[in-house]
Parts: sequence; C-alpha cells; structure tokens
Amino acid sequence: MSEFAKTLLRKNSLRKQCQELSVADIEKVLTDLTDILEERKEDEARRIAEESKRIEKIEQIRQAMKEAGLDIEDLADLADATPKKKVKAKYFILDDQGQRHEWSGRGRTPVVFAEYMQARGITKDQLPSAE
Repeated sequence: MSEFAKTLLRKNSLRKQCQELSVADIEKVLTDLTDILEERKEDEARRIAEESKRIEKIEQIRQAMKEAGLDIEDLADLADATPKKKVKAKYFILDDQGQRHEWSGRGRTPVVFAEYMQARGITKDQLPSAE
C-alpha cells in the first residue's frame, strides 16, 4: 500500500496533512473524492452487469447443450482435434545411412545438423535448402 493511501485511510494522519489546508480546499478535496467514488460505483455496476450477462449466456449455452444431449467433454474432444501449425523445413541433410533430416532453422540446432556442419566446416547459411 502506498504512503498516500496509508495517509488517506488513517484519520489522524489525514488530519495532520490537512492542517495547512483551508476549509475551501478541504471541501474541494471532498467534492473530488465524491466524484471519484461515483465513477468507481458506476464502473463496478457496469462490470457486475457485464459479468451477469456473461453468466446468463453461459447458462443458455449449457441448457442448449443439455437439450442436445451434449456435455463439455464433447467440446473438449473437438478442441484437441485442431492441428497445430507446422513450420516448413528450410534446410535438409542426408546422413550416412541416407536418411533425410529436415530443420526449419528455428530454435536450437539439432545434433545431426550441428555434427554435419562441424564435420564439413560450414555454417547454417551454407546448408542445402529444402525449398
């Protein structure tokens, strides 16, 4: 909690800080604080209304699913079925057994590529292009 907040929340600390203020200044502070309080109340009411609309929509969907004979696991199966985007290979090499290895060029260099480059004294940019 900030020192300012501590001062505001402690009556004696607040009284001490207000000693140098005139009555008009204190009234202005009260007016400003009242305005801030009203704004906060409106924001809170708006947030609660939005949350209740959200909950209502969820209940409507839940009821429609129940009527259709579906449950959440049915949707979870669909969510898992979406394929992840695969990055295309940028480089390829053939190992000693003739097996093709591909690499997108992203992330950590695979061991087979690191060994291949070290044995031939080449850099990543000199690898054969898979495109």
